[in-house]
Amino acid sequence: MSLTARQLTLATLDRQLLLARERLDVAEAVRQVCALQAQSPASPYLALWNRVRDFAPGDLDAAFAQGRIVKASLMRITLHTVHAEDYTAYHAAMRDTLRAPRLYDRRFTSTGLSPSDADALLPDLAGFLARPRTGKEVESRITARFGEHAHRVWWALRTYAPIHHVPTGGPWSFTLPHAYLASPTDPGSAPQDAAAGVRRLLLSYLRAFGPASAQDFARFTLLGRSAISQALRTLDARLVRVAGPDRAPLFDLADATVPAEDTPAPPRLLPMWDSTLLAHTGAGRIVPEEYRPLVVRRNGDALPCVLVDGQVAGVWRAVDGGLEMTAFHALGKAAWRGLTEEAEKLLALLAERDPAVYRRHGHWWNKGFPGVESLVVTG
Repeated sequence: MSLTARQLTLATLDRQLLLARERLDVAEAVRQVCALQAQSPASPYLALWNRVRDFAPGDLDAAFAQGRIVKASLMRITLHTVHAEDYTAYHAAMRDTLRAPRLYDRRFTSTGLSPSDADALLPDLAGFLARPRTGKEVESRITARFGEHAHRVWWALRTYAPIHHVPTGGPWSFTLPHAYLASPTDPGSAPQDAAAGVRRLLLSYLRAFGPASAQDFARFTLLGRSAISQALRTLDARLVRVAGPDRAPLFDLADATVPAEDTPAPPRLLPMWDSTLLAHTGAGRIVPEEYRPLVVRRNGDALPCVLVDGQVAGVWRAVDGGLEMTAFHALGKAAWRGLTEEAEKLLALLAERDPAVYRRHGHWWNKGFPGVESLVVTG
């Protein structure tokens, strides 16, 4: 079987709940899409608003507070929101990838400490974080052992240790100062070894973003080639191979489906760092090649995007009194009508939480976009 570029786009949109909003519990929605980028506290909320029918932000507040979903450093060494039952496996898969960039970074090595020095603190850290603590409290605890180096030791540990962020308040559950909690480990609910974790993460990834290549999975996670190859070999009987537009081999779950090529894709206003922008190599499934440098900036910022017929067509931002959408090419009246309806709904959500969402990233608009059309929708 060979799939067209359009079918791959639709497959991603379908599995990411972007072809139609589904009536799902928020924790189950997070599980279905594998993980939500949470570098900005607002992004998981806006991501689910795009995906869940009748989404209520309070439901996500409650899921965080109840520990049904957790926010932690995982894929690509960035913060993600994942289902609590998936966390232990995902962390096992990512631990070495999270650990090495910190313990072999000059900010840590300049202390003269060894990786084993940091690892030796993990049991004490787990005990200390049996209840929520702020970063300042953790540093004070570490100072007794590492003195002036406590800040850099904590900088490393808070990335690779099995800990997650604790909700500290509105508007998006996580405000300063950050608080942390040791993540409980339950050998009965999730695999503990790295190889089993990679396999579970790979299956979740394909369920959420497939069909995809080994390189796509590496892009999403930053896992190494050997770990991915081993997982693919072990899971071979559960996977199928399909050909993409360039005949490159892609992997998928045996029971997965792909929408028909003529399936319509509704307009959407994706949040910053939406995972669909970062889950595949190259421009990805929904970003035209010429627009990728505009929406995924060199410093890693992935801007809030306008989707038209399943493709990124521009960007959006909150402005005083409304929401501004800038298109990179001319859009028809029907497209603008659909985007306007989405913008009005999003403004209603933002009005209750943060009308100036992502405002500190406005400097990208100051640099200018090659937009040929722009529209401001007011609340």
